[in-house]
Amino acid sequence: MPLSRRALVSTLPAAALAAMALPLRAAATGGTAGGGATGAAHTRLIENTVAAFAGTPDVGARPEVRAKLASIATTARSRLTAMDRAGQGELFQGIPLGTSDPNLVTSYQYLYEIALATRTPEGGTPSGPAGDTGVQRRVIDGLIWLHEHYYGDQSKGYYGNWFTWEIGISTHVSKMLALLADELAAYRPELAATYVASMDAYLRNGKDRDVDLDSRFHTGANLADITTNRVLQGAVLGDDARITKAVADQLTVLATIDPYDLRHGVTDGFYADGSFIQHASVAYTGSYGRGLLTRVVQTIKMLDGTGYTADDRLVRVAQGWVVDGFAPLIFEGWLMEIVKGRGVSRPATGYADTAEVVEAVVDLSAHATGADATALKGYVAYLRQTSKATLDPSAFVSPVSIAAYADILADSSIPARDLGPAERHVAFNAMDRTVHRRPGYAFALARSSSRISRYEYMSGENLMPWFQGDGAHHLYLSGQDQTQAFGIDYLTTVPPHRLAGVTAPVETRRTVPELYGTLWYDNPERGFTSSSEAQNTYVYFPRSTHPFSGGAALGPYGVAGFVQSDDVAYAAKQSGGLPDDFVVYRDADATKSWFLFDDEIVVLAAGVGDTAGRAVTTTLDTRIAAPSDTLALTGRLRGGAPWSGTGTAPLEWLRYANATRAASVGYVFLDGPPPTVTLDTVTRSRRAVRLSNPDLPVTKQLFAVTVERSADAPHTSMAYALVPNATEHQLGAYARRPLTVLANTTRLQAVVHRGLRITALNAFTPGTHRAGRLWVRGPGSVLLRERQDGTVAIAVSDPTTERDTVPVVIRGRRTRAVAADDGVRVGRVPGGTRIVVTTRHAYGRSFTATLR
Repeated sequence: MPLSRRALVSTLPAAALAAMALPLRAAATGGTAGGGATGAAHTRLIENTVAAFAGTPDVGARPEVRAKLASIATTARSRLTAMDRAGQGELFQGIPLGTSDPNLVTSYQYLYEIALATRTPEGGTPSGPAGDTGVQRRVIDGLIWLHEHYYGDQSKGYYGNWFTWEIGISTHVSKMLALLADELAAYRPELAATYVASMDAYLRNGKDRDVDLDSRFHTGANLADITTNRVLQGAVLGDDARITKAVADQLTVLATIDPYDLRHGVTDGFYADGSFIQHASVAYTGSYGRGLLTRVVQTIKMLDGTGYTADDRLVRVAQGWVVDGFAPLIFEGWLMEIVKGRGVSRPATGYADTAEVVEAVVDLSAHATGADATALKGYVAYLRQTSKATLDPSAFVSPVSIAAYADILADSSIPARDLGPAERHVAFNAMDRTVHRRPGYAFALARSSSRISRYEYMSGENLMPWFQGDGAHHLYLSGQDQTQAFGIDYLTTVPPHRLAGVTAPVETRRTVPELYGTLWYDNPERGFTSSSEAQNTYVYFPRSTHPFSGGAALGPYGVAGFVQSDDVAYAAKQSGGLPDDFVVYRDADATKSWFLFDDEIVVLAAGVGDTAGRAVTTTLDTRIAAPSDTLALTGRLRGGAPWSGTGTAPLEWLRYANATRAASVGYVFLDGPPPTVTLDTVTRSRRAVRLSNPDLPVTKQLFAVTVERSADAPHTSMAYALVPNATEHQLGAYARRPLTVLANTTRLQAVVHRGLRITALNAFTPGTHRAGRLWVRGPGSVLLRERQDGTVAIAVSDPTTERDTVPVVIRGRRTRAVAADDGVRVGRVPGGTRIVVTTRHAYGRSFTATLR
C-alpha cells in the first residue's frame, strides 16, 4: 500500500517542502546560466518535455500508440487547412480575433497542436508533419503575427477572463517554446525572450512580473499551472533562477493545508483528511484537483534527472493524494459528481474524468519504487477491470503514458486491487463531503456550511446549482453504466429543487444570465466585476451561514449531520449590504442526519418546512432511466396491503426496480408524512444547465419519491432508509424493527441499529442530549458500537469545528480504555463512563476509543 497522506503530512511540513528545491544549479555545479552542467540540465528538461507530450522513437514504434499519433497528425492537418483559409482578422478560419479572449486562446491552442505534430516520432506518424521544419516555421510566424497584432500590446490585452492571460495562453506558448526550441534558435532566436517578457507582463495578479503567493489567484491548481509554465520558460531561456524559483513556488502546493496555520492565507489545496478545495471554499477534487495532480506529475516527469528537486518526495505526496483524495471518489471507474464544482454541468462523463487520473497514476508508478509502484499499477489494473466503460488511452496526453498503460495491463504479475477496502466510510469533513462504500454500492453526500460553498456557478456553467450542497446525494449501484443513471443527463432532466436528498422551496428561480443579461452581476461601483471578490462571495460560490456540517466515522460506519441555512448573499441582502437590484433566494428549513450502515443509509430530517410560508418538497430519492427501460414500483402500506404504481400513500416500504438494468433501490419509511411517488417522462436540452453545451434534447424517465408540504403547513419531521439493491423480501424484514429512531428533532437526531449493535447521534444545540446509553453535552456527532468480544468502540467529532471539547457519557457498567486516540480522556462517573474529547483545531475529524 502506498504511503498514506495521513502518515506523510507529519513528515512534510511546508518548510520541508520548500527545502526540496535545490539551490541554483549554477552555484552547485560551478556553471553559469545556459552553460556547462546547468546547460545540460536545461537540455534534459526540454528533452523530457518533448518526450512527455510528443513521445520518443521507441514509444512511437509501439502499436498501442499509433492511434494517438495518428490523431495528433490528423488534428495538425486540419489546423493547417484552417490556417490556409483564414480571413481578415483571423489566424485560423472561423476564429475571429480582437474582442474574444476564448478565440485568442483557441488560436494559440491550434498553433500548439501543429507544433506538437512536428515533434512526434516520424516513424509513428503516418502522413503527418513530423520533423517538417517548414511547418515549424509557419507556427513560429503565427506566434509572431499573434504577438504583433493581438498579444504584445499589454494596454490592449487582458480583456475577458484573467485565466486567459495569466494561464491559458501561457500554457500553450510555453510548451511551444520547448517543442520548437531548436528551430526558434535557428530562425527567430529573439522570439522566446520576447514572449516570456509578455507572459511576465500579463501576470497582473502576481508580483514584480512573477508569482505572488499571497494572491488569491495564484493558488492550488492555478499556481501549479503558472509555475509549470515558468519552469519551461526558464529552460528555454537558460534562466536557472526562473526554474528554481518556479519549482520552489510549486512545491508550496504540496504542503497539506492547515486551516489553523494558513500559509499566505491560502485555503486551496489538499487537507489531512484527503479533501481538496479550490476557489477558497469549493469542494473540487474532481476538476481542479485533477488538474493539480496532472500538473504535478508532469513536473515530476519534466524534472526527472535534472537535479532541480532533491528526492522522491514529490512522488510520495502525489501518491498520497491518489490514495486518500481520489481513490475513495472513484467507484467502478466513475469519478463522483460531488467534487466537480461547475464542471458537473459539462458533458464529459465520470469515466472520462477518471482517465485523466489513470494517466497520472500510470506516470507516478514509473517513478515510485517497490510496493508503492506495485500498488499504483495494481490500482490502474483494478480501474480497468471494474469500469463499465472501456478507457481509451488515446485520450491520454502523453504517448509515453499510453505505452506504460499497455505494459501494466499486459503484466499478469500485477494484482488488480483498489487502494482502499471495499467496505469503507470516508469523511471528507474539510470539504463537507461524505463517501460511504460497500461492494454493491457507493453513497456520495454533498453538504455546505459557513466554511464550504453551497455550489459553484461561473462562466455560464452550472446554471441552476442552488441546492447541490443542501444534502444532495448520489447513490451509485454496482455493475451499472453510470452514464445511464447520473452525469450530465441527470442534471439536465432532474429539476434543481428535486435533486435526490434535497429539501427545497417550490418556486421559480432564474439563472444569473436570465437575471442580469450577462454571465455575472456587473456593478463595478459596488465592487462587482467578473472576477472580483464580491462576485466570488455572493454570485459564483456562496457559502452557507450555519457551522454544523460533518460527522463521525468508526471503521466502515459513519454518521453525518447538516443544518440547512440561507447563504451569505441572502444574509447580506437582509442587512442592507447588497445593491437593490441584486437578486437573492431564501432557503427552506431542515436539520438532517445520515446514518451509514451496511445494507442501508438511514436519513432523519426535522424542522422541515418554510418560515416564509412557501410550499416545500423533500426529495428522498430521484433516479433517471432510459425511455425504453422497464420499471416497476411496488410496495406495502403500513396496514400490510400491497401497493404499486404512483401516488401518495402511507407506505411502509417501496421498491424501485429497473428490470432492463437489473438495478433496484428500496425505501423504508420509518416515520413521517405519507410519501408521494412519481414517474414522469422528461425532455430537456443539455444547454439548460450550461450555455456552451450542445442544444441536445435528452429524454428520460424520471422517478422520484418525495414528501410534499403545502404552503403554510407546519414544520414536520421524517425518518426513512435507503436500501441499495433491495429485494421485496429484504424490505419486508424491516417490519421486525432492526432500526429504531431514538430522537428526531432540531436539537437531537439518533438511531439504533440492533443488528449491528450501533447507536449513533447528532446533537445540534447547546445543552445535554440523551439517546439510549449516550449522553452528550453541546453540539457533536457520536457513534457507539458494542462488539461481540465485550468491548465498546466509540467515535466522536465536532461538526461545527468551533468547540474545544466534546464531553460524552456512556451509561451502564463502568469501562476502562483499552485504546484511545490522543486527545481522548476516559474516566468514571456515577452510573457510567465519561469521555472528554479535545476537538480544538481538529477541523471536524473523528476521535476514537475502545473500552472494556
